[in-house]
Amino acid sequence: MRRRPPRILAVDDQPINLELLAAYLGGVDCELTIARDGFEALGQIARRQPDLVLLDVVMPGMDGFEVCRRIKADPANRLLPVVLVTSLSDVDNRIRGLEVGADDILAKPIDRNELMARVLTLIRTKEIVDHLDDAEHVMLAFAKAVEAKDCGTEAHVERVARGARALGEAAGLSGGDLDSLYFGGLVHDVGKIGVPDAILLKTGSLSHAETELMRRHVLIGFDIAQPLRSAASVVPIIRNHHERFDGCGYPDGLKGMDIPLAARIVAVCDAYDAMISDRPYRAAMSSSSAAAALQAGAGTQWDPGLVRLFMATVLHEPRSALTEHGQPGGTFSSM
Repeated sequence: MRRRPPRILAVDDQPINLELLAAYLGGVDCELTIARDGFEALGQIARRQPDLVLLDVVMPGMDGFEVCRRIKADPANRLLPVVLVTSLSDVDNRIRGLEVGADDILAKPIDRNELMARVLTLIRTKEIVDHLDDAEHVMLAFAKAVEAKDCGTEAHVERVARGARALGEAAGLSGGDLDSLYFGGLVHDVGKIGVPDAILLKTGSLSHAETELMRRHVLIGFDIAQPLRSAASVVPIIRNHHERFDGCGYPDGLKGMDIPLAARIVAVCDAYDAMISDRPYRAAMSSSSAAAALQAGAGTQWDPGLVRLFMATVLHEPRSALTEHGQPGGTFSSM
């Protein structure tokens, strides 16, 4: 049976912008529908969920931020990819977009090649999520629950997942290996569901005992994932993404190439995104400071070859999802 073409919903109050999007997407095998305001868009999504929403920000009645917030507030649409399209380029508006749950942000005027790349990537991502089995969906729900209660990690796992997939592709992986990297990025911290909120959300430094409890999240995650045969490919990511290249990590003290490749890839992307994100115990670092910290830790904390590849490919992609929300200041600490 032939797979149906993906459904894309374009939302904009300006007909000329909708015509431009239709022309740009003319070479994509997709079913394009349009909505001219936020209320119409929400109605269409309720009747027939699309596979991707391209959502203008500045619209009368209900702006794109509010539409995105309402889409993501519905559990049925939590994993529906939403791309905000905006001429608002200041940092505050980009952060607001991430806060309401946007999966990506495109700046106007839209570049056709960038649009095509983002659309194809996000559609492929949704296909992966749609094909998860029931047990994997439960595990993903746990990971989302962790993200929801940890207010400092909005969209963190999605950015880690996209970064891991991109880095894996740059490292020569393909097919199912890239799908496993993406899913592993989504659920790498699933074990934090078993970490007390008092520790997970603590604003000060953790005591030694609290640090040991926090570190248990990799083993809790392992216990969740290990019995699931369909999740076998992501078990090493969940268990070993806090190992260090010099052997001083946890929980197994693995060293160098003994650390599974997928775990080494996710470790780089997880650390970078942690550094450029606000956390309860510290402010975010700038993208340049985080990149410098990665380079300083190459060969001790992280695989030096993967760090070089990350710097040369993932961080050099235009408007990378991993670099959009960094703020100056702070020092690096990751659990």
